[in-house]
Amino acid sequence: MAPTKPASNEKSSEFFRNYGWDVILGTIASFYVIMIPYTKVEESFNVQAMHDMLYHHHHINNQYDHLDFPGVVPRTFMGALLASILASPVVFLMHCLHMPKIYSLFAVRLVLGCIILSTLRFFRIQVRRKFGYHVEAFFVILTAVQFHLLFYSTRPLPNILAFGLVNLAYSFWFKGNALATLKCLTFATIVFRCDTLLLFAPIGIELLLAGMLLDRRILRYIVPVLSFVLLYSKLPHKELRFVISSVPVFNVSAAITASRIYINRKKNVWRELYVMMLGSLLISLGCSIMTFMASYDNYPGAYALRALHEKGASNCTVEKWVHIDAFTAMNGVSRFSENKYPWRYSKEEGIALEEYRFRNFTYLLNEHSYIDGFKCLFAVNGFYKARLQAGFPPIVLLKEPKVFVHGNARDQDIIVSAWPGCP
Repeated sequence: MAPTKPASNEKSSEFFRNYGWDVILGTIASFYVIMIPYTKVEESFNVQAMHDMLYHHHHINNQYDHLDFPGVVPRTFMGALLASILASPVVFLMHCLHMPKIYSLFAVRLVLGCIILSTLRFFRIQVRRKFGYHVEAFFVILTAVQFHLLFYSTRPLPNILAFGLVNLAYSFWFKGNALATLKCLTFATIVFRCDTLLLFAPIGIELLLAGMLLDRRILRYIVPVLSFVLLYSKLPHKELRFVISSVPVFNVSAAITASRIYINRKKNVWRELYVMMLGSLLISLGCSIMTFMASYDNYPGAYALRALHEKGASNCTVEKWVHIDAFTAMNGVSRFSENKYPWRYSKEEGIALEEYRFRNFTYLLNEHSYIDGFKCLFAVNGFYKARLQAGFPPIVLLKEPKVFVHGNARDQDIIVSAWPGCP
């Protein structure tokens, strides 16, 4: 009589199949949030909306003084509203514990990541049911070693808010539920991104033709998504985040190929393909590490403001007015980056360089290294470009001064204090 597997092993295996992959992807996404919590200008509306919902809702914003500046035109705040509602108990607890406001940004981004990754989990389960456990495993591995999908999954962009609904649409599509698929795509198109229509049209056509023309399992899914990418390529402005909703289906296609190579890895021809596949995964992981390092240095405005808060913390009874120019605000500074009194902030635009000396700003965060009437206190480097080289590593990331922090030359406390200086 053959020995039976212990029940505990079966339960552990079942637990990993259900939740282990989610833990892996969630851990990587959380690592990106913790290491790079700051946001860019394209996220500014939703970030400010989440900030105002959290802090005005709890009536705790009066400790932070700020002069607003005109932001981007809102597309929607429904995603920001949902993330803010779910994160609000944690944010309120953080405020009661007097934690810095930046931790609130951690909270709302992690909540948003949980929402997006839960929709990706639903899609992953449909991949398992349709293509098997090996394809599911390689789908997760491919997603994990690629940087952008998990990096963007916690970012409050309209593209990412639509991405969650697109994941649900993919899931229903794989299940064969045409009505639910079209409902998800319709909602994503109307509420979050009108350009989702470019994905809606090919999938709608496929749903009409399936059984009639195409019978291969993955081809029927690849063709509409590839059509979406080709249609988007006709638009003048192109960024990866605009087509990130196509990545899961392409990863499924690659996972099917990888699974077949893995199953046949002991055969002569397939053995070489298996080695090449492992090499490509390592290359993808290396590219993700390099991209992460470049992204880490891509928020000099946030790092400059954080350093100013640390270095300028002396004499906490005198008001300190900080002017943040447009370049600095676009590169990491948000309302979540602000500190309590005596720090006050202005993002007033249109101030000429020669006019600053007549204003009463204590500090300036500016892209210019010299401003009359102010002393350059220190500079913060940012990512400049990548350069190929013959040795190891083959790619070197170069940095240069991006944001300069200036102090008012009439303020003796600033002048006599020790500062790193500017290059």
